[in-house]
Amino acid sequence: MDTQDFIALAMLLPLIGTVMIWMSGPRPNQREVVTVVTAILTFLCVLQVLPPVLAGENPTLIIANILPGLQFAFVVEPLGMMFALIASFLWIVTSFYAIGYMRGHNEPNQTRFYMCFAIAISSAIAVAFSGNMLTLFIAYEVLTLSTYPLVTHNQDEEAKRAGRTYLGILLTSSIGLLLVAILWTWYAAGTLDFTKGGILKGKIDDGLVIVMLFLYMYGIGKAALMPIHRWLPAAMVAPTPVSALLHAVAVVKAGVFTVLKVIIYIFGADFLTETGASVWLMYVAGATVLLASLVALTKDNLKARLAYSTVSQLSYVVLAGALATSFSLVGGAMHIVMHAFGKITLFFCAGAIMVASHKTEISQMRGLGWRMPFTFAAFLLGALSVIGLPPLGGSWSKWYIALGAADAEQLIFIAVLMISSLLNVAYLIPVFARGFFGPRDEERAQIADTHHHDHDHKSADHAAYGSRIVEAPLFCVVPLWVTALGCVALFLYADRLYAMLEPIVK
Repeated sequence: MDTQDFIALAMLLPLIGTVMIWMSGPRPNQREVVTVVTAILTFLCVLQVLPPVLAGENPTLIIANILPGLQFAFVVEPLGMMFALIASFLWIVTSFYAIGYMRGHNEPNQTRFYMCFAIAISSAIAVAFSGNMLTLFIAYEVLTLSTYPLVTHNQDEEAKRAGRTYLGILLTSSIGLLLVAILWTWYAAGTLDFTKGGILKGKIDDGLVIVMLFLYMYGIGKAALMPIHRWLPAAMVAPTPVSALLHAVAVVKAGVFTVLKVIIYIFGADFLTETGASVWLMYVAGATVLLASLVALTKDNLKARLAYSTVSQLSYVVLAGALATSFSLVGGAMHIVMHAFGKITLFFCAGAIMVASHKTEISQMRGLGWRMPFTFAAFLLGALSVIGLPPLGGSWSKWYIALGAADAEQLIFIAVLMISSLLNVAYLIPVFARGFFGPRDEERAQIADTHHHDHDHKSADHAAYGSRIVEAPLFCVVPLWVTALGCVALFLYADRLYAMLEPIVK
């Protein structure tokens, strides 16, 4: 088999798996084995495409010629390779986690869940490997439609309302803005191919570049720029594995990945810098970073807090793209990876807490860390990576984005990054601290009676919790530690990731 075959298989295997999952529906054990095996095989196929990309090649698979100069085609370059690796690897981890969560939480419609998840992964890999904006747009829309049943999984009124918001904003933005931008690009440049250095220079008046950039940036609704971010917090009614898919594996990552693809291969970083067309985007992204962090501070529901954290973190990538320097673009690409591992760890932990204790509000988690030490320790690692502290991966991506801001002589955005990191501390660390800060409120009286007020709170905590640790099922706990340790590994091996991504700006 050659590289083209593996490109095709990486997208087809999840679809084949979808059919097999449907056929295995009445047999849950078989259905879950099919899911895990399909995920592993898909990741192995993606890995087979990596060596030629590292060697400087761009493996190509042409499916059909649609119009002269316009093809339905897939071309793998370093940025797309990175995204495909993330999506396929985290599908394996999320599949194991979903088994523990869906069974532990007695979720209905599990066969439909696994089927839609597989279709979403196939479309995410198609987005990653797209060779032009037409191919990417088609895969992008399939991703939106395949995740709608996941968002509305619970089938109650709240889920249906969230689904309407989700589908309404994403389809309206993509068809009303992104498709217009794509058609305009085709008319102006005569091609939609992703080309290093961009395809629009000399093809569009400098004064109209801002307009086209606006259409692209707000047409890519999955990047969740304010004020079209509402679909993301609304989608938190879905089960936690779906939240992990939305925030770390596929959906929002497809959004910011597309932002970088458009900036690097459609506009070209030099063209944006020369025209100054992206300055407005820097300020919109910077404002989203800070405002979403401030909103996160007000949320007591853990998943809602993490959702607004994601809105903020996505705009790090958008800001990196708008700065349009070599450092910022590579840093933005790295942040897609770093945030994926950090945020999926946090959502895994939130789901594990829900399964084991049925707690969803941060105010209810006082002392819960004594019962779930492994979950809360993993939460700390994920939080430190999102904050950007060594030795966790997030520190590298934020460092390179800050270097990009300095390189672009936009020092105000270094301040934005620093303030945002402090806000990250303010809304993430208290979750961990509350877990070990004394017993839970509802058990305080019972502990006090049991120990006759003879022990301090610390000894009471250990007496109450130390002898009866109650973690989520093993299928939930092991995946969250895999991703938490991934945050550490990404710090240690960030140089290899940087080396793989560096060709996108050379």
